[in-house]
This record gives sequence, structure tokens and C-alpha cells, in this order.
Amino acid sequence: METANQKNIAALLHLSALSQYFIPFGNFIFPIAIWAIGKKDAAYVDYHGRQSINFHLSILLYTLILCLIAIPIFVFTLFKNVPFDAVVNENNFTINGNHFNVGNFSGLVVVALTAALLFIVMKTAEFFLTIYATIKAANGEYFRYPATITFIKEERKAVVEEENEIESPEPTQA
Repeated sequence: METANQKNIAALLHLSALSQYFIPFGNFIFPIAIWAIGKKDAAYVDYHGRQSINFHLSILLYTLILCLIAIPIFVFTLFKNVPFDAVVNENNFTINGNHFNVGNFSGLVVVALTAALLFIVMKTAEFFLTIYATIKAANGEYFRYPATITFIKEERKAVVEEENEIESPEPTQA
């Protein structure tokens, strides 16, 4: 049974990830610090710390992938349609006799805009899932974030203890 202190620490662990909106990389710094302090005392705090950190690392990875897809496509499409001399000379420019407009962009921009939309949906889901996990942790329930890659795996303490017992058996009496 989890104590009130353990529940509060686990809830604070999840809630501290929202500091990313005020402090760059706060969603990593504060949960890691709280987890490092509290994981030795309770398996409940250790579990929630691993879940929070794995989730936010997964979100970071998904964000990087979306950026690697969207930014080069958008930049390539933009520079493909804009003449270089118009950029250097700061002239009003036209594309193939037509004024610069949205219709001149290729279908690749659709991919970039889709990636941007996915980013917005992902960050919104991250915000609400973090709050939901905080509530679950405060109520003493175990919560697992969806679509999370396990970067930090659980230590198998029981297996390690069993191996130590096998290697050094207690002396038997004759």
C-alpha cells in the first residue's frame, strides 16, 4: 500500500513535467531530479518516474522525427518556387508569370502541414495525459502512458536477489 507521501511524490513527478512551458527541458530536469531522490524509497515512485521520463523522451523523439520530415520539405518547396535573384534584390517577384501564391506549392507542403498538425495534436495530448497521470498517481493508481518507448527499463531486483542467493547459499547444518 502506498503512503500519502509516496502518492504526492509520484503526482509531483508527473506534474513537474509541465515546467517545460516555463523552463526549457524542464520536462526532463525536474522529473529526473525528483525520481532520483524518491526511487530508492518506494517502488511506486520508481514506477511513475520511469513512466514519466520514458513518455517525455518518446515525445521528444516523435517531435524530432516530425521536424526532420516537415522542415526540409517546407524549405525545399519554398526555395524551389522562389527565384534566388528576387530574394537577393528584394524585388517583388512572380513565379512563371503568376504572382506568388499558395497554388504554386507542391504536394510536399501537404506532408509538412500534416506533420505540423500532428505536432499540435501530440503536444495537446501530452499536456492532457500528463495531467491525467498526475491524478492517477495522486489516487494511488498505476498509469502507463500510451505510445511510449521504454528507454529506462525496470530493474529486476528479485532476479538479482535470487542469483545472489544461489551463488552464496546459506551453510547447512549436518
